[in-house]
Amino acid sequence: MIAALRSLLLGAVMATSVSAEATRSILSFDDLDGWAADDHGAALSVFLNTCGDLDDPDWRALCSVAQTYEADAARSFFELFFRPVLVEDGKDALFTGYFEPELDGSRTRSDRFRYPLYKMPPEARGVEQWLSRRDLLTSDVLQGRGLEIAWVDDPVELFFLQIQGSGRIRLPDGGALRVGYGGANGHPYRSIGSELIRKGALAAHQVSAQMIKTWVRKNPEAGAELLFHNPSYVFFREVTRVAPELGPLGAMNRSVTTMRSIAADPGFTPLGAPVWVEKDGKNPLRRLMIAQDTGSAIKGAQRADIFFGTGDEAGRAAGRLKDPGRMIVLLPIQRAYALALDSF
Repeated sequence: MIAALRSLLLGAVMATSVSAEATRSILSFDDLDGWAADDHGAALSVFLNTCGDLDDPDWRALCSVAQTYEADAARSFFELFFRPVLVEDGKDALFTGYFEPELDGSRTRSDRFRYPLYKMPPEARGVEQWLSRRDLLTSDVLQGRGLEIAWVDDPVELFFLQIQGSGRIRLPDGGALRVGYGGANGHPYRSIGSELIRKGALAAHQVSAQMIKTWVRKNPEAGAELLFHNPSYVFFREVTRVAPELGPLGAMNRSVTTMRSIAADPGFTPLGAPVWVEKDGKNPLRRLMIAQDTGSAIKGAQRADIFFGTGDEAGRAAGRLKDPGRMIVLLPIQRAYALALDSF
């Protein structure tokens, strides 16, 4: 995922209510640390990317109104039509990061590019659980069937691409292709980081995506076996309708935006809702973001994964993030008060 083990199942869940197993408190905008200093226009632009896909009448009405506001009036828009709601479920807040990886690859197989990204086979669709990672990669069940989208040069990076669920492939001619989640074999994700800790190969404080990659490459035979510890296997699809300069598709089937989009738990935070992020830690962050993605490890009222962008630098920054703080969802006024009353 990634610091939070990103979702292997990016379902387009359009939740519009929060779990009953939570308390909700309405705050004022004065209670939001750093609110006045943010770039609300940037947040409004990201909100507009997905608000048109929201089904409920109150959200649709707000989306229509939002389109009449210029960037310099965005703060007034949010303050007039929303109320900040602190949703708590008894668990500590945790912010992590995710990113879109870039791999070197080719549309044709060669001595260098020999590790394939596969489309999902038709017989695997609709099956609760299909062959495991080991079964798939030690047999020829996927070979010679035209299921290959591209080939890459690094099986370790391919493994982590599957954890992220989407990414870009840099082609030899200077072009690129983008791939997105196309299905999975139905096996649960098992953490190879936890397995390295269990084996005593790494201490808990050492575990990161980069440390795992380094260990696997330094120990090729044991590393290959370690990757089989995770039986989950992700298939891909080529994404052609997203412009290269835009981010990958999130759970709302729209591009996510660097440092303005988060993955949240739709059981507590409606997808498409603005969320005020107060991330503490080494580099504190106070910013209005939009919940436009989900993740299998992103569970809880105070749990969010911040999208850091594309490429290695974004990956390193995302991998370092594991900080406390708090997140406050902005809800339409009537909805906010109704939920607050329901919590009593």
